[in-house]
Amino acid sequence: MTEQQGQQPPPAGLAVCYRHKDRETGIRCTRCERPICPECMISASVGYQCPSCVQGASAASRASAPRTLAGGSLVADTRLVTKIILALNVAVFIAVLSAGDRLVTDLGMLGHAWDPSRGGWDFIGVADGQWYRMLTSAFLHQEIWHIGFNMLGLWFLGPQLEAALGRLRYIALYVISALAGSALSYVLAAPNQLSLGASGAIFGLFGATAVLMRRMRYDMRPIGVLLAINLLITFTWSGIAWQAHIGGLVAGAAIAYGMVHAPRTRRTAVQVATCAVVLAVIVVACVIRTQQLVG
Repeated sequence: MTEQQGQQPPPAGLAVCYRHKDRETGIRCTRCERPICPECMISASVGYQCPSCVQGASAASRASAPRTLAGGSLVADTRLVTKIILALNVAVFIAVLSAGDRLVTDLGMLGHAWDPSRGGWDFIGVADGQWYRMLTSAFLHQEIWHIGFNMLGLWFLGPQLEAALGRLRYIALYVISALAGSALSYVLAAPNQLSLGASGAIFGLFGATAVLMRRMRYDMRPIGVLLAINLLITFTWSGIAWQAHIGGLVAGAAIAYGMVHAPRTRRTAVQVATCAVVLAVIVVACVIRTQQLVG
C-alpha cells in the first residue's frame, strides 16, 4: 500500500492565531499574550499588539483624556469658534454695506409686515414662513458702532466660554441664545418692527459667563457691573430691541447652568436635554405667536 501524502503536521507547541484558527504563529501580543498571526500584528513601542488590545487602549485613552469643565475636548486654540463667528459677522456687515437696505429687509428679524415693494398685499416675516430670519438677523448689523460693541463683547466673553465649555457646547450656547432673543422679540415686539444684530447671542454669553463664574466661585462683581451697565443701556437708549437682550440673557444662563452643573455620570444627556427644553420653549412660543398673527 502507498501512504497518502499530506501536509506535514505543525511543530509541537506551535499555537494558532486567536482570531484566525487556521493560522499557526509563534508571535504573541505583548499585552494579553494571546497568539496573533502577521495579519493581526500591530506594531507597538515594544513588540506587537493584537487589534483588541489596541482598540481597548484607544478607548481607555479617550475616556481618561483631560476634559473641560463641561466635558468638552481640550484644544490648543480656544478662540477658533469665536474668531469664526466674528468673521461671519464682519463679512455680513460688509455685504450689507454693499447691498444696501434690501439685504436687511430680507434677512432681518420681522414678525409680520406688508412689503409694498413686492406688489399687492404680499406679507413677509416669521409668521409668513420665513423662520430663517430668527437666525440670520443675529449676523446683521447696519451701523459701525453696533457691530463694534457686539464684536467687542464677543471677543471679551467668547474665548473664556469656549475654553470652559468646549467648541460644540459653545456653538450650541451661542446659536440657541440668538434664537431665544429673536423669539422673545417675535412674541413681544410689534409684528412690523424690524430688528437685527448679535445682541441676543451676546447677552446669552453674559448670562453664561455669570453662571460659569458662580460655578467656579470667582468674584462676581466684574461681570455683575458689566451686565448692569449693558442692561441700563438696553432700557434707556432708544432704538434698542430689549426683548432680544432679555431673551438671549435668560436662555444663555439656563443653558450654561445645565452644562456646568450636569452630573459627570450622565453629563451629555443632561446637557442635550437642557438645550432641547430651551429649544422646545422657543418653538412653542413662536407657534403660538404665529397663530395669533395669521391664524
